[in-house]
Amino acid sequence: MPTSTRRARERANTRERIIRAALHVLETEGIAALTIRRIATDVEYSAPVVYQHFANKDALVLELVAYGHHLMLTEFRQTVQESDADRRMTRIASQYVRFAGEHPHLFQVMNDPVVDAEERRRVAEPAIDVLKELLTFWSAAHDVVLADFDQACEILWGTLYGIASLSYLGNVGSDRARRLAEQALRAILLGWQTEALANGRPASS
Repeated sequence: MPTSTRRARERANTRERIIRAALHVLETEGIAALTIRRIATDVEYSAPVVYQHFANKDALVLELVAYGHHLMLTEFRQTVQESDADRRMTRIASQYVRFAGEHPHLFQVMNDPVVDAEERRRVAEPAIDVLKELLTFWSAAHDVVLADFDQACEILWGTLYGIASLSYLGNVGSDRARRLAEQALRAILLGWQTEALANGRPASS
């Protein structure tokens, strides 16, 4: 194996160890315990080695935010396999809230203003795109044209975030939060269908 290839692989492995150690600290102890020095100790490297991969704690946190959205995206993509349009929407609601309940500290960081808003939006975009894909499928299945599609997505995403927050803050149990999320989405979707039927034409006409 060429030296350059071996070094690149070693560097990638080191970075992966750092990320996994940081994720473990975050998920078990919260963001307050997450420091470069702590991670360096846990992976048995010197702090300068960690700084070679992440300029500061903010850069490391952003990497964890990206990891969280990737994990959420993996779960969301399973929803696309569901054939029924309404079932797709309730499943994504359930999966979103379940994710928040299973990864409370990670979910909090993913939505924390300590992370730059534009960066948070960038790493969240693929997951939001799946929601848009599902909503497009649903609206076509029910012949409902939404007046403002992006706004509709924001309504759904915001609703799920709000209910998921109740779960990770401990205000309601995870199972109840999932049921609430499913009920909320059904109510919103039913409202859009009812509006379209009442108008006797697509909602955007």
